Amino acid sequence: MQRAQPVTLGHHLMAYFEMFRRDMIRVQNAKKAADSCPLGCGALAGTTYPLDREFTAAELGFDRVYQNSLDGVSDRDFLLDYLSAASVGMMHLSRFCEELVLWSSLEFGFLTLDDGFATGSSMMPQKKNPDVAELIRGKTGRVYGDLTALLTVMKGLPLAYNKDMQEDKENYFDARDTWLKCLHVFTEMLRTASFRLKNMHDSANAGFANATDCADYLVKRGVPFRDAHAVAGRLVAHCLDKGCALDDLPLDELRAFSPAFDGDVYEAISLGSCVAARNLTGGPAPERVLAAVRAGREWLKAQNI
Repeated sequence: MQRAQPVTLGHHLMAYFEMFRRDMIRVQNAKKAADSCPLGCGALAGTTYPLDREFTAAELGFDRVYQNSLDGVSDRDFLLDYLSAASVGMMHLSRFCEELVLWSSLEFGFLTLDDGFATGSSMMPQKKNPDVAELIRGKTGRVYGDLTALLTVMKGLPLAYNKDMQEDKENYFDARDTWLKCLHVFTEMLRTASFRLKNMHDSANAGFANATDCADYLVKRGVPFRDAHAVAGRLVAHCLDKGCALDDLPLDELRAFSPAFDGDVYEAISLGSCVAARNLTGGPAPERVLAAVRAGREWLKAQNI
């Protein structure tokens, strides 16, 4: 919750793309886990009839058959895989919604939610409550409960089938319906939201978010990092006393803390330079973010999305 280092909004949003990508992969894995045909397992010990289980599975669109009849009758791992994926997916939605709640507050002022996804206070006329984001955040516990409920049902069951397993239906359909509805509403809420970019820029420009880059500047000019870190820390304290930013200090004042400072320091610690210099794969430099967006679109296209 403290200002640390500047990144772009695109970099921040792409972090959630990576989370949602992993959610999709988890669902795909759960689907693969469910792609075993139980027909022919009988009550628990198969059958004496000359069935062709592989033919039946292929006709029904299954990829394979259960290799053990006891397991085929008693398996609910594929449902647990899905409920686990749903729980992690809801956790990601909840984290995003928590940030939307914070960002839409007057204290942050980074975001304005569409009126269709917010409500007024019954008492305080100035408030605009991010109710949909809060509701999605709250629904996360419900999906966690579905996963925990089925895990609890399964934890002490002997082989093979037990009537307890009828409880799996309610857990699965509740988690599925909750997750899909939350995804649908969240998508529309985010699509209609307005980001207040100037407020974001002003906030990133304050709070000494470029202090690390100030230390890095000294390191690149031969100062050991431990010493550069100490210099940057003293500079921040000095600026707090003066009520100014690092790049407001004149060069001679900077040199009083370290003779390694030169005129190019102001460009090095500017907001744009701080972001652009982080040009490693996965970094917030605009060209890296754009490359990640392009790669993400290609991945979605490959998933037929």
